[in-house]
Amino acid sequence: MSRTAQIGVLIAEDDAPVRDALAALIRQEPGLKLVAAAGDADEAIAAATALLPDVAIVDVRMPGGGGARAAREIKQQSPTTKVIALSASDDRATVLEMLEAGVVGYLVKGDSIGSILESIERAATGHSSLSVEVTGEVIEELVQELIVRRRSEEKQRTRRERVRHAIDVETAIDMVLQPICALDGCVVVGAEALARFRGPPKRSPDRWFAEASDVGLRTELELAAVRTALRRLPDLAAPIYLSINVSPTTVCSAAFKRLFTSTASDRIVIEITEHAQVADYDRLNANLASIRKLGVRLAIDDAGAGFASLRHILRLEPDFIKLDIALIAGIAEDTSQQALAAGLISFSDKIGATLVAEGIERPEEVAALRALGVRYGQGFYLGRPARELSQNGSAASAA
Repeated sequence: MSRTAQIGVLIAEDDAPVRDALAALIRQEPGLKLVAAAGDADEAIAAATALLPDVAIVDVRMPGGGGARAAREIKQQSPTTKVIALSASDDRATVLEMLEAGVVGYLVKGDSIGSILESIERAATGHSSLSVEVTGEVIEELVQELIVRRRSEEKQRTRRERVRHAIDVETAIDMVLQPICALDGCVVVGAEALARFRGPPKRSPDRWFAEASDVGLRTELELAAVRTALRRLPDLAAPIYLSINVSPTTVCSAAFKRLFTSTASDRIVIEITEHAQVADYDRLNANLASIRKLGVRLAIDDAGAGFASLRHILRLEPDFIKLDIALIAGIAEDTSQQALAAGLISFSDKIGATLVAEGIERPEEVAALRALGVRYGQGFYLGRPARELSQNGSAASAA
C-alpha cells in the first residue's frame, strides 16, 4: 500500500459469507482497517454517519432500499467517504444506477483479491476504479447516457417550472378579445378570448399549450386560461357573448364545471376545435350537458378543415359552427369553396346551428359570405384581437 495511515473501510453486504470473507480480507491487510460491517442499507448509513470511513464497499442489492440509496445517503452524511459498489452482475442498468448515486468504483463479485485491494486504495486516494467486467466502451456509453439523461431531466424540469409559473401567477396570462360581428353592419355580437403569454420565452400560445401537454399540465394551463378569460366577461356589454377555447379533456374535468357556478353562463360559448381528439363522445356529451343546462353554448371550431369537425358536429350538436379560415380565404373567387360553404350553411340550418365565418380579411369575402347566407364572421378585416373592444367592436389596443 502507498499510504502510511490505515484506510478505514466499511463493508455493507447482506450476504453473511461474503461479508465475512471481505471482513477477513480487510483485517489481514496492514494498510486497511475494518471500521464496521453492516447487513442492510440503514445499518450502513448509520455506521458511515457515526464513523466517517474512508471507503465504503456497498452491495447493490442489499435490503433497506438498495445500494443506490445507501450510496447516496452515505455521501450526504459523510462527504469524504468514497463508495465502491459491489455486485453479482455487470448489467448496464445497475452500473448506471450506482454511478448516478455517486460511487467511484464498481466491482463484480468474483474479482480477484488484488483487484479489490487496488480498488480500495484508488478510491481512498481519490481515483475511480471499475471492474474489468464493466470497463471500456460499456462505461463510456453509460457515462454518455447519464449525461444525456441529466440534460433531458434538467430540460424537462425547466419546461415544467415555466408552465407551472404561467398557471400559478395570475398576471402570466393575458387575454385579448377578437370581435365576432354581424356581417350586415358589423355590429358586435360576441368576442373570442385569445390567450397571450407574457413569458419568457416570447412565443405563440400554441407552443405554450403544446409544452404544457408534454409535461402533463395541459388541463391545468387551460383552466388558468379559462379563468383569465371569464374575468373579461364584465368588460363586454350585454348581450355580447364571450367565446372560450377549450379541449375535450378539460371540459371533462371536475374543476371546469365549477368555473360556471357564479358566471353569467348564458353569455358564454365553449369552442372545441376540429383538431381536438375526442376519445369518448358519450362522456364528453354528459359533461357538456351539465354546463349547457346553465346556459353555456357550444361551438365547433375549424369546420371544413377535415373530417373530425363533421364528426364533432354530428355527435355534439353545437349551437355554433365556425367555418375554418382555409375555407374562407379566396371564397370570393373559388366556386368550389362557395359550394362547400353552401352545403355547410344548409346543414347548419337543418340542425339549428348558427354559422360564423373565421379569418375574414377582405371586403370581397364579406360580400361573398353574405350572398351565400352567412350572417356572422370574424377576422382582421372586421377587427383584430385587442385588449379592449370599442363600442362598435373595433380594436382599441391591437395585440
